[in-house]
Amino acid sequence: MIKLRYVHWQDGNHQLGYFEDYPDYITQGESREELIENLKDLYGDLTSGVIPHIRKVDEMVLA
Repeated sequence: MIKLRYVHWQDGNHQLGYFEDYPDYITQGESREELIENLKDLYGDLTSGVIPHIRKVDEMVLA
């Protein structure tokens, strides 16, 4: 099981969202359930290599 955090909001009649790790890649749905299904599809695309040159947010610790 993979646990992913996502950001979502309503814009008019649509729910929009993106994964915190991939903020450049936004998807939408007419309901929250459809948004979640679209996010699952987007994650598949992001991790399969279908989308080239993916930018991702990460973190580091400096001492």
